[in-house]
Order: sequence, then C-alpha cells, then structure tokens
Amino acid sequence: MPIAASTADRPRNRPFWTMERRDAVAGYLFIAPQLIGIVLFVLIPLGLVVWYSLHEWNVLAGTFRFVGDANYKKLAADPALPEVLGATAIFSAGLVVFNLSLALLLAILVNQKLRGITVFRTIFFSPVVVSLVAWTIVWNFLLQANGGINGLLQVIGITGPNWLRSPPTAMASVIVVQVFKNVGLNMVLFLAALQGVPRELYEAARVDGASRWTQFHAITVPLISPTILLTMIITIVGSLQVFAQIAVLTQGGPGMSTTVLVYYLYQQAFQFHRFGYGATISILLFGIVAVLTFAQWQMRKRIVFYEN
Repeated sequence: MPIAASTADRPRNRPFWTMERRDAVAGYLFIAPQLIGIVLFVLIPLGLVVWYSLHEWNVLAGTFRFVGDANYKKLAADPALPEVLGATAIFSAGLVVFNLSLALLLAILVNQKLRGITVFRTIFFSPVVVSLVAWTIVWNFLLQANGGINGLLQVIGITGPNWLRSPPTAMASVIVVQVFKNVGLNMVLFLAALQGVPRELYEAARVDGASRWTQFHAITVPLISPTILLTMIITIVGSLQVFAQIAVLTQGGPGMSTTVLVYYLYQQAFQFHRFGYGATISILLFGIVAVLTFAQWQMRKRIVFYEN
C-alpha cells in the first residue's frame, strides 16, 4: 500500500502576483504614454502617408482613387525634382557648415571667464526663443531693396542688391537668416561640452609647448566630438524640414532657386491639391532623412572619441 506524500513534500502553488510581474507592469505603465504617443503621432500617420501615396486625392474635386505606384513613377520623372533636390542640398550644406562653425566659435568665445560674459551668452541665445514667423518677417523687411541692410550699406557708399530677388543672394539670405535664428542652440550645446573638458589636459599641453591650434584639434575637438555629432544630426534634420523661412522670405523664388523639398511638398499638396503626390514627396523626404541620419550614426565609430 503506497504511503501518502507528506504535506511538506507537496509542490506549493506559486502566487500569480509575483515581484517580477509587478515590476513588469510598473515598467509598462511608465513607458505607456510614450508608446501611445509614438503609435498615434508617428506610426499611424506614417502608415496613412504611405496609403495616401498610392492614391490620387483631390479635395476640391472630391476624388479619391487607387493608382498604385503611379505617383512614384511621376516623382521619378518629375522635371522639377533635380532642381528642388539641388536647392535642398545647397541650403542644407550651407546651413550645416555656417551654423556649426559659428556656434563653435561663439561657444569658445563665451567660454572665457570674463566679467559680463553672461550677458553675451544671453544675447547670442535670445533669437532661439523668438517666434520663428516674427523673426522671418523682420528679416524680410531688412532684406528688401530699400530695407535696413541696404540702408547701412548706403552709409558706407555701397549700393546693395535686392537680396531676395536674385537666385544667389536669395539662397544666401535664407541660409543666413536660419543660421542667426538657431546658432544659439548649438552654441549652448558646444558650451556645455567645452566646460566638460578637463583643464588639466590644457595645462599639460601648454607645459609641453603645444600651440593653441594644437590644443584645439588634439584636445578640444576629440573630447567634444560626441556633441559635434549630435549637433550635426540635429542641424541636418532641421535643415531638411525648413518651411516657414522659405514661405515668408522668397516663396520658393526667384524661379525655383530656393524651392526646397518641404516647400515643394507644400506646393503640390496644398496649392495644387495633389495630396497623393504630396504624400509621395513626403515619403522621399522621410527616406532622405533616414539615410542621412543612419550614415552619420555609422560615422560615429570614426569621428567620435569616447573617453573611457
């Protein structure tokens, strides 16, 4: 006759509400707002854009019909696309070069321990908090043929051009306006990075007889390279999304010399009411941003120095 198992030998039922499950639920609750935001404002809109790009949608005519890849073929054959992409590349390259260079220079200047330097930091950063549209409207008046810029030039005997009515000066003007608007943000990021560089390294370099330029490219640049990468990604992505400055200053002109990709998207979707084609252009823009961001992120292994 088998002996009944004792109570101590019987397996105990594990409680459902364990510490691991409580921690998991707490973690999901903490990330739920972010996940919901990503789904509602990123994934669903992105899916809708792809869906709209497969249709011809004219709001005024009230038509919405499936056309498959017709919009993508139309985009590939669009005669205006090369000029638009060229203007976008020029704008982005000019903005990145001048913005990052000026921001780093200003950060080095305001990193000095001088009396009243906080005032200069505030002055350089103040355009960042100014309304974008208000900032652009003011510059629109300044850059007119009889505006403030030409008025200052006239004082020293120089007759300035109509800055916004000539293709070279129009593009240069838009770049300068955008650089002055956002250079303060990158300046603050660079300033924070510069203040994190150990002073002992500069003192050791001076003892060894290193010049200021040697200290800059051998100490400063490597140690702030993570910030350089961050500001580069932010600036490039921002340059590909510029719209208000173009709309207020040049409306894409003269001709199409300042028609960047975002403004061309706006024209096709909201001026010509080709929402399906506009969605296709937005897919192209998304692809360009994704490729550039991925390429820069892969470059970090070569250009970024991480101190161990």
